[in-house]
Amino acid sequence: MVYFVLYLNGCNRRTGAIFVTQNYTSRDIYNQLYNEIMSLQRKPGAVLRENALCEEFGVSRTPIRSVLQELRIAGLIEVTPYKSTHVTRLDFDTISQQIYLRVAVETAVLLDFCELCTPEQMEQLHTRNNALRRLTLQPDPAPEAFYHLDGCLHEYWFTATGKDQLWELIQTNQNSYSRFRMLDLVEARNFDEIVSEHDDLLRAIAAKDTAQVRDLCSKHLYGGVTRLGQELPTKFADYFVPGTHWPDPVHKKEEAGQA
Repeated sequence: MVYFVLYLNGCNRRTGAIFVTQNYTSRDIYNQLYNEIMSLQRKPGAVLRENALCEEFGVSRTPIRSVLQELRIAGLIEVTPYKSTHVTRLDFDTISQQIYLRVAVETAVLLDFCELCTPEQMEQLHTRNNALRRLTLQPDPAPEAFYHLDGCLHEYWFTATGKDQLWELIQTNQNSYSRFRMLDLVEARNFDEIVSEHDDLLRAIAAKDTAQVRDLCSKHLYGGVTRLGQELPTKFADYFVPGTHWPDPVHKKEEAGQA
């Protein structure tokens, strides 16, 4: 699972916010940049400059270059020697395949869970979804917090069926999909809709309605594509790699909007 940890020490010269002075280690810098990239505070395609990062964290070039190398290996930045370093753009084809994989795996796990779920387990699921519901009632729900609580809900049926290692497996190498999900949360901010989809899914699980579970799981996991719709190839086009092939539903929505 991807966790977003907020670091509140130091001086962030990008935002102008002033905090308690901190001596940053390479690990501190990596964690902060990782979280900022994953939460879209540093957007896909954003340029990273060594001098600016040295000033921001109050360190020399050596730890910054080490951190940038780690971020490159993680697939979060691209480095063009002697030219530029920028946050990796999203690859929609990769994201689509990761969603396809997630739907196939999670549907199978949910069907297993339907067979064994107890009233106590259903109560646990409702408790987790209600935590999300309470978050949506706040004046300005934090997308990072929503992302984490949403993951706790989905993780439950994996662990309940003894598929916890499978859950960890599908969380690896998911940086593009995780940032796409954050794009949905940050931009669409349709938190109530997501919680409502959970409500429908939990009712289907409790009723052991496997056909409904299949349909709702697919609808839910493709929800980000549906919510962002025609804004993907327009408003957010610069976040994605050039020449992105958009899915038919996105094209149809775009054409409908132009009609």
